[in-house]
Amino acid sequence: MRGQSLGMSVPQNTIALVYDYDQTLSPSYMQDDVLFPKFGINPEQFWAKCNALVKNQSWDGELAYMKCLLDYLAMDHVSNADLMDLGKGMSYYPGVEEVFQEITERFTGGEHESAGIKVEHYIVSSGLKALLDGCSLKDKVKAIYGCEFGEDEHGRISFPKRTISHTTKTQYLFRINKGMLNPDDDVNDHMPPEARPIPFQNMIYVGDGPTDVPCFTVMKKNGGHAIAVYNPKDISGRSFRKCYQLCTHADRVKHIAPADYRKGSHLRLLLEEMVKEVADRILRERLEERESGRVAAPGF
Repeated sequence: MRGQSLGMSVPQNTIALVYDYDQTLSPSYMQDDVLFPKFGINPEQFWAKCNALVKNQSWDGELAYMKCLLDYLAMDHVSNADLMDLGKGMSYYPGVEEVFQEITERFTGGEHESAGIKVEHYIVSSGLKALLDGCSLKDKVKAIYGCEFGEDEHGRISFPKRTISHTTKTQYLFRINKGMLNPDDDVNDHMPPEARPIPFQNMIYVGDGPTDVPCFTVMKKNGGHAIAVYNPKDISGRSFRKCYQLCTHADRVKHIAPADYRKGSHLRLLLEEMVKEVADRILRERLEERESGRVAAPGF
């Protein structure tokens, strides 16, 4: 990939849909969904310990979370494989398991495909990658990014290997933009816009609230698209208000929708229309390139 940074232009025919996970694809946080029940962890106590590290000892939030997880799970000798196994039990909003393939299939065949246009899906989360790697969405997406544990010589999780905070999530948008999907690729390498395989205007980001603001901001600033989703079953209205604030007062996103990914839902219609708009623009650009590449016959 580094050769591209020298300025070669690449066909920019890929559309990327990037999703947050917790409260975006799933109504629950993944640890509440499968991890805490499995190991009998009391959520209130757990978060109180995390918050104490952050407030009293100035810990970084994600590192505090991973440190507390290690403390709680130490007695159980948990491996990444165990976490992957737990991931099989994760629950989603309606339509999530079908949406990736169905949106991709809509743009398979016909003029879009003949112009080389394709759709890819990515998950970027501050949750645990091992849980996501074990869930049923793993084979439906191009790549998954999340916090990771290294393992000791006995195969037990032992130390945070990678953390992804709300702000460092934006780094992964740039990875997708530049086609540098491996963590050891230097995402800071200079790469001119025409050499980036997925320009931001070919990207759609789906998140659920204030923790996604850095990603929403990157999308808005660079001509990308964004949707904030809320839980329609949250009777407190908090989930909706988070999105409403982002749309109406903070001007971070243009669109908000209930987190229902089924065919015909508001969210699904928005996603399909956005993808179609991007696909049609790419198609027009390809046709214009073809036209301008032709030498017109001399007129008499």
